[in-house]
Amino acid sequence: MARLKRCAAMALGLLLAGCASPPRGNLAVPEPAKPVDLTSYLGTWYEIARYDQRFEKGCVDASALYTLRPDGKLGILNSCRLADGTIKSARARGKIVPGSGNAKLKVSFFGPFYFGNYWVLDHADDYSWSIVGDPSGRYLWLLARSPDAAPEPLYERAKQLGYDTSLLIPGRRRGADFGAASVRGLRRALADLKNADLACQRKILLERLLEGH
Repeated sequence: MARLKRCAAMALGLLLAGCASPPRGNLAVPEPAKPVDLTSYLGTWYEIARYDQRFEKGCVDASALYTLRPDGKLGILNSCRLADGTIKSARARGKIVPGSGNAKLKVSFFGPFYFGNYWVLDHADDYSWSIVGDPSGRYLWLLARSPDAAPEPLYERAKQLGYDTSLLIPGRRRGADFGAASVRGLRRALADLKNADLACQRKILLERLLEGH
């Protein structure tokens, strides 16, 4: 593993000049506000808004399905619709970080490498909404059980947690008006999509590999 990380660090250095890191929308990410009951968290979550990332470029109507695997880990199926109508999906596994009250996961999208950090920063008592981020402050998802959930309460709670909500873009093509700030975010995302390349995608993967073990 140490050799792999050294190689990843060298490769990352070669890519730094070609692609900027995602902006940090929160410089002091708080600890999760409350524990998570896994049984209540299982099922489908719809993306109301997000910080845009290269692995979600062009995605609308995104959702995530969480199931409990026989080995005790979580099964994760992320899906979204692209501009041409095709469905893009990715499967992952999640394992609970001990002592986190089930509010922190390490996530793997390939092999034995659990490099993704998934923190349930807050959720409704009835699990009708959830706010998910990571310790870097570069990732944020506002989720709800209904795809038509009002975004305003989620935006307000994310702001209370210290996030720059002007960086959020709506996760759906249809729905309510998300405001001028989110329109600007969507325009930025579309501009990024036009300029995205494979080198940048590799850089993001390497960064996340180095951040978590």
